[in-house]
Amino acid sequence: QVQLVESGGGLVQAGGSLRLSCAASGRTFSNYAMGWFRQAPGLEREFVAAISRNGGSLYYTDSVKGRFTISRDDAKNTVYLQMNSLRPEDTAVYYCAARPQIYSRMPENWAYWGQGTQVTVSS
Repeated sequence: QVQLVESGGGLVQAGGSLRLSCAASGRTFSNYAMGWFRQAPGLEREFVAAISRNGGSLYYTDSVKGRFTISRDDAKNTVYLQMNSLRPEDTAVYYCAARPQIYSRMPENWAYWGQGTQVTVSS
């Protein structure tokens, strides 16, 4: 089992920045690809970003490329999502996920999930 706890969400004005953190425990963190997903009210959970087990490969959905950056610190068992130039359409609950294989854009392929953190971007 892997336990994931997100933090760092909040209310920010359009154009602002937030950094989300996800602390992992329970298994060897470096054995897992890590991902961020988000879910807005009434919509399905969608892929945002992922990082490979060794941190050498990064993946983003098109709408966040150039604005969001995913990173990991295996010494701290933590994955981050730096979000810049935030837009109202980025408003959602953001979830951290872990997967012991290569990344996937499909939420159903991820084994472990955090409880989510709310990000609200005002216009």
